[in-house]
Amino acid sequence: MTRFNTQLVHGLSVNDNTTGAVNPPIYNSSTYAFESVDSMPRWDYARSGNPTREFLERQIAQLEHGTRGFAFSSGLAAIHAVLSIFRPGDRIVVGANVYGGTYSLFNEHFSGWGLGSDPVDTSDLAAVESAIAGDSQRGDVPARAVYFETLTNPLLRVNDVAAIARIAHRHGALVIVDNTFVTPYLQQPLDLGADIVIHSATKYLAGHSDVIAGLAVVKGDDLAKRLYYSQNRLGGVLAPAECDSVRRGIQTLALRMDRQQENAVAIARYLLAHPLVRTVHYPGLPSSSSSDTALASKGLRGFGGVLSFEVVPGVDPSVILDNLHVFRLAVSLGAVESLAELPCRMTHFELPREERLKVGITDELIRLSVGIEDVDDLIEDLGQALDKAYDALGVPGVSVHDSFADAARGCRV
Repeated sequence: MTRFNTQLVHGLSVNDNTTGAVNPPIYNSSTYAFESVDSMPRWDYARSGNPTREFLERQIAQLEHGTRGFAFSSGLAAIHAVLSIFRPGDRIVVGANVYGGTYSLFNEHFSGWGLGSDPVDTSDLAAVESAIAGDSQRGDVPARAVYFETLTNPLLRVNDVAAIARIAHRHGALVIVDNTFVTPYLQQPLDLGADIVIHSATKYLAGHSDVIAGLAVVKGDDLAKRLYYSQNRLGGVLAPAECDSVRRGIQTLALRMDRQQENAVAIARYLLAHPLVRTVHYPGLPSSSSSDTALASKGLRGFGGVLSFEVVPGVDPSVILDNLHVFRLAVSLGAVESLAELPCRMTHFELPREERLKVGITDELIRLSVGIEDVDDLIEDLGQALDKAYDALGVPGVSVHDSFADAARGCRV
């Protein structure tokens, strides 16, 4: 039995050829020849199966300790396929703070299809239980599933997968976890009681901002059959070349994420001390809530490379973002390069403003995806951009960043 880091590099062979190739081949074939009319070949048509895709699907199932994995053309395609295993009239409890695209899929697409969804603060276990149980007097049937993110996006609040799973299973509901922000390197939700795990593999798993992909892993043969049906009939499969790109990214996942986390902690500490920053959201900080720290001991082995922070009133976050040079102004996360974005205008624009504010996504919130660059360059880049924001206030005085130069150098861990 190989260990996790070895599994990242080697995966599981699909025994597809005898050439001795170290890397699995990319099979750019849409169809496969039958030996005879009566034969039942392992692969017949690429939408239904492909050796390159099967390698990736077997590998993510191995890494997540699941029964079977599935590769899709995007993270939203994976979510769409998972939600398609439910029927009109079913009800799903959804974390109140989810990615904007997920919010839109629930509230604009599947709501019209007849799949109900109810938002809930997943940090409030009593509220989770009440929402899942439903209310017969109001006509709320028990929920068929609960859907949430391991770390919420973009506020980085830790969800207790094991506790939510226990509640859901008491009421016969499935547990669906978006594990994108931490990956199987830092947590394996199926081991904590989840039934389905989803990844936007575009992010940490691929890791280089060069491919769009989604992955899902299920626990149990029944769910595997249902999700395969959705994958095969809806057809949003991941192409062979993209499968290979994700496979190559996975090989260096642990190395990249270790550096990204190290950099994120240093940046979070720097921002926490900066006078223009009101709040830093990163559960790896010593100042994080005791509840998050306790939850981390229940399955999380780290906190990833994403953090967010709010500037003080009067500071225009756009000035900061428009003056970054090492950080790139772009959505997405988890890649080797550092990215910065404004959730209210970018990743979470689908949420009405009143909904965003309810869950804490303010107009002053900036999200950073920290890469593997030299952390001093990243801190200096943030410092000079914050200086520009300070200058825009029109307050005379010395550079704010100069006052924190020593602090910045002390933030390396």
